[in-house]
Amino acid sequence: MRAVIQRVSRASSTPGGAIGAGLCVLLGIATTDTEADAARLAGKVASLRIFENAEGKFDRSVVDTGGDALVVSQFTLLADTRKGNRPSFSHAAPPELAEPLYEHFCSSLRTLGVTVETGVFGARMTVELVNDGPVTIVIES
Repeated sequence: MRAVIQRVSRASSTPGGAIGAGLCVLLGIATTDTEADAARLAGKVASLRIFENAEGKFDRSVVDTGGDALVVSQFTLLADTRKGNRPSFSHAAPPELAEPLYEHFCSSLRTLGVTVETGVFGARMTVELVNDGPVTIVIES
């Protein structure tokens, strides 16, 4: 499982939801991922200290700030480009495996106290965001 996390002042997905300040999480799910991976990654995202404290140091999480998360499923994060110029997505989980894990990730974030909006799984979406910082972190489970 791979997540690209961006600290944002706002983000939206069409179709889907929108948030104010918080995190935009692009989530790629691999064929080998499990519910335990989804829950562990949600814990990392919820506790990731990438928001500044009063001294300007990264010391606060999205939970600490009361921020929201927009979570968008993005199988292209699992692209393998080692051979040629056409990416292979053979490591990306098929929809019947990926969608329940995506939902479990979102549910786990909610359980940890994060308000979650989502894109529409499997849909072609337009994602708009204003990256705050800019701060972008890549996490793998």
